[in-house]
Amino acid sequence: MSFAELRIPRPLSFDLSVARRAGVVGLIALSTLATANTRAFAQATPAPAVSKPVPDSKASGDAPDDPGPLATDISSELKPQAIQAVVNKVAAWQVKVAEPTFNRLWTYAALYDGLLAASKTTGNPAFRDAVLKFSEQEKWQLIDNRFPHADDQALGKAYMGLYLGDPKNARKPERMANTKEIMDRLAGRPDDPAKLLWWWCDALYMAPPVLSQMYLATGDKKYLDYMDREWWITTKTLYNQEDHLFFRDQRYLTQKQANGKNLYWSRGNGWVMGGLVKVLEIMPKNYPTRAKYVEQFRQMAEEVKSIQGKDGLWRSGLLDPDAYELPEVSGSAFFTYAIAYGINEHILDRKTYLPVVEKSWKGILQHVYADGRLGSIQPVDAQPGKFKPSASHVYGVGGFLMAGYEMNRLAGGKH
Repeated sequence: MSFAELRIPRPLSFDLSVARRAGVVGLIALSTLATANTRAFAQATPAPAVSKPVPDSKASGDAPDDPGPLATDISSELKPQAIQAVVNKVAAWQVKVAEPTFNRLWTYAALYDGLLAASKTTGNPAFRDAVLKFSEQEKWQLIDNRFPHADDQALGKAYMGLYLGDPKNARKPERMANTKEIMDRLAGRPDDPAKLLWWWCDALYMAPPVLSQMYLATGDKKYLDYMDREWWITTKTLYNQEDHLFFRDQRYLTQKQANGKNLYWSRGNGWVMGGLVKVLEIMPKNYPTRAKYVEQFRQMAEEVKSIQGKDGLWRSGLLDPDAYELPEVSGSAFFTYAIAYGINEHILDRKTYLPVVEKSWKGILQHVYADGRLGSIQPVDAQPGKFKPSASHVYGVGGFLMAGYEMNRLAGGKH
């Protein structure tokens, strides 16, 4: 994947802060900042015991010209055995090819969420063990050189998942210590009136779930209250109350697709729906604003249902599908994950939405290759774009594995 495919809107000029967000801290930061700010550079360089993150532009995936044949040994039947088999196949392939480049960036954080879910779905501990091994290697540390950037907090979901996954009397405090320190700092941070904290919609998947998990771990409502305040500040700016979709960030508020409709990015809205799932999983039923999250979830689900493609999937530009030849699997996977969760938790009507996820699950499986590769995933970006059928990236696989967990529940499988 080239640097041209980083999270930089193509119609706009190069933005260094966006480049940093995409993980390009290496040569750019070293050449421009090292002399002027050696202290900042020292903070940006992990301790020797912690492996240096690999830029996501090089490590998140690839798109070979010849990925081999598509899988013929999987089934799209809504049966636990079939779902568990394909989840195991894709997760095993992804761990095999990606474990050497495991890192602390947001791209991989979504994969770790999926791998933890895959172990629950399949009963195979190898996927959880891979995340645990990496977490121990990193000494349970988050990236912390551009606080309060949500991308750098995304790994906290996996750390907290591993912490909370143990029985209460056997939980290991070191697993959450660094994440808690950063969440405490975040929850005590005053808002900057000049800039949104979560200024891009993807952030609603990256940080709010970690704050929710911290509430669950500690019982301290301050984390949930802070998350709640910031969620609705972001919603006020980026959520279109008529279209019931999120703009990726303020730069897209007035941009249009070729057909004249608003520009909404599939994966960006997938991130939001995934974030809603992870917040609703934890938020108490009697939390004062819970009904607002449920309503937003239902609004988005209804809109996503109405624009589903004939193949069961969604294009990277949600309101102009004819402009994009290939379906986009990462956004489609997160939509499947969220809608299946909504059915399982009786937030969405089963009769209305079951056909949606049956179609989308079947559609996604059309992009699984014989070796377990999951294709048709848009590379790192901030807006709709084009890509090869073979394109596979770890965050999309993470979304698929989480979708598999909820589809397995939907089919009556153990979890």
